[in-house]
Amino acid sequence: MNRWFVRGFLLVATAALVPGHALAQDTNVDKAREALAKKEGDEDSSKQLEEVFQAAEKNYSLQKKGTHALTYSFDYTYTGDQRLDLAITNGSVRNIDVVPSATHEFTNAFSYDYGLLDNLTLGARLPLVVKYDTEDELNVYDVGDISFTGRWQPFPYVPGKMSTTLFGTLSTKTGVSPYEIDIKEQLSTGSGYYSLGGGVSVSKVLDPVVVFGSVSATYNMPATGLQQVRGARLLEEVDPGVALSGSAGFAYSLSYDVSLSISSQFSYSDQTILTFSNGDKAVAQDQMTGFLSLSLGTRVSDTTIVNTSLGIGLTEDAPDFSLGVSFPINFSGLKE
Repeated sequence: MNRWFVRGFLLVATAALVPGHALAQDTNVDKAREALAKKEGDEDSSKQLEEVFQAAEKNYSLQKKGTHALTYSFDYTYTGDQRLDLAITNGSVRNIDVVPSATHEFTNAFSYDYGLLDNLTLGARLPLVVKYDTEDELNVYDVGDISFTGRWQPFPYVPGKMSTTLFGTLSTKTGVSPYEIDIKEQLSTGSGYYSLGGGVSVSKVLDPVVVFGSVSATYNMPATGLQQVRGARLLEEVDPGVALSGSAGFAYSLSYDVSLSISSQFSYSDQTILTFSNGDKAVAQDQMTGFLSLSLGTRVSDTTIVNTSLGIGLTEDAPDFSLGVSFPINFSGLKE
């Protein structure tokens, strides 16, 4: 609902409800007409909603050519589960081990985006990870996996029409690898392998709602040349396979300055094969994970929108829950 409509509505409501305003009815009607006329500088509500939505959903926004954006985000994730360690030799299963886990992970991340063209944005993300395992009383403070992204919008955005964005990602293995540590004494901050992915996202403004969705595929490159001791065996290679993911949801404009976003994400991960120096193989079966996210975008100034989020795991393999907050960092040197 636009501000010029609200002003007119309040004037008309006042004239109807307050005694003594009957003689001034013509004057109030004139004032209402004047208020209902869109003023210079009034912004369209769909544009306001799109700005708030774009701040929360990076896949659906692009930087203008030559412009920069730097964003800080903080996320807390809790995961508690029990994992099975299986070894398969000549078709038989042995060395079954049940490993309990309760992990608290805090991630401070800086994301940088640069508009190479009006319809092409390049970006990078640097995560700094703090992780605690309360079961084994372990902790780690280190850099996570640095990632690079590219987002391309093949068709110009047209108000009222669906917007399509193609994206690609490259995730490095700069974090502490889970396959190069003493698993009884250390924790990891990264995946341990390179990943290359791509997909497509779509969104459409249906004032005061934005609906959106995306699908993507990721190829996880095998990690070779490992020398990790696991019990009486030596791990040499890990093949994590491929992953598929999808998401869908909507963002609703509660006001000019507040927007609520609700989305669900589902992903499928192929089985992971661990190869040991004696020829043994350990296989982690494929997994399906689901996650529900709720995000609140709040405009605190003309240039700053703060997003707070809550995530809830929907499947056994997903994190139990997560909390997050993100906001832009404005530097004069990063302005166009």
